[in-house]
Amino acid sequence: MRLIPLVDLSKFIHGNTEERNEFVAELADAFHHIGFVGVINHGVPKSLIDDFYKAANAFFALPVETKRSYEIAELAGQRGYTSFGKEHAKQSNVGDLKEFFQIGQQVAEGHPDKKNYPDNFVCKEIPEFTKLGWELYQSFQEAGKHLLRAIAIHLNLGEKYFDTRIEQGNSILRAIHYPPITAEPNSAIRAEQHEDINLITLLVGASAGGLQLLSKQNEWLDIVPQDQEIVVNVGDMLQRLTNNYLKSTTHRVVNPPREEWHKPRLSIPFFLHPVSEMDLSCLSSCISESNPLQYEPITAGEYLNERLMEIGLKK
Repeated sequence: MRLIPLVDLSKFIHGNTEERNEFVAELADAFHHIGFVGVINHGVPKSLIDDFYKAANAFFALPVETKRSYEIAELAGQRGYTSFGKEHAKQSNVGDLKEFFQIGQQVAEGHPDKKNYPDNFVCKEIPEFTKLGWELYQSFQEAGKHLLRAIAIHLNLGEKYFDTRIEQGNSILRAIHYPPITAEPNSAIRAEQHEDINLITLLVGASAGGLQLLSKQNEWLDIVPQDQEIVVNVGDMLQRLTNNYLKSTTHRVVNPPREEWHKPRLSIPFFLHPVSEMDLSCLSSCISESNPLQYEPITAGEYLNERLMEIGLKK
């Protein structure tokens, strides 16, 4: 039995009016009732995902000192490598049992906002790692654009409301490695319960289980994606924009049973962010007597900075 609904993105991209409306309704229903949805026929090539997984595994197998040569503190983890245990949930001081590598938006020299788009690191030891990552980034961005178009229709904003707001936005492709657990982790788990910062997150199936969502009945439920399925959830920026009409769902990655501690885990989320200047002030259509204004005005860039400090990546 599936825990989260499954939707077919090709119905929205290539379907007739009835199929597109059906997709929008299915997506909205999943977000309102579960908070997560599985997406098939999303257009992200399986071969590209597989090749990036292999390259990511090769990177994380490098010596620690080699990986740390790609870690620059002032970039707040937004490009390159972040060491094991450095990131934590905003409500916790205990570091997650993970390390990761991030690939961000690339803009040309002379771009008016170039200072906010640091160059991506090219791994000298595994040059295909960054190359494949950028290709996967672009493919995720395209799938995410169509999902946001469906969300915009649901919100009565006009289909292309998000298009200009995410074009050359601050989206991040993250390769997360959870190493084998070699000692009693005390209170730490692979990823403590949290909500994502961005508009929406697109996640390809991980190499091992452990992902759980917190249901509206306050129960932790396992998410087990099928092959070639992308799992999508609402992030805090979209929750804020919609004044909690679309809610960001709490989730975590739990430790495996002791007999499986020796197994590492690799997952590849794509955090779809808008441009820093996007106004996240609550939409007037989402404010009512029964749902009064919940948030003060803020830009996406200001909100991102706040959250990076809360999770320990930025001083």
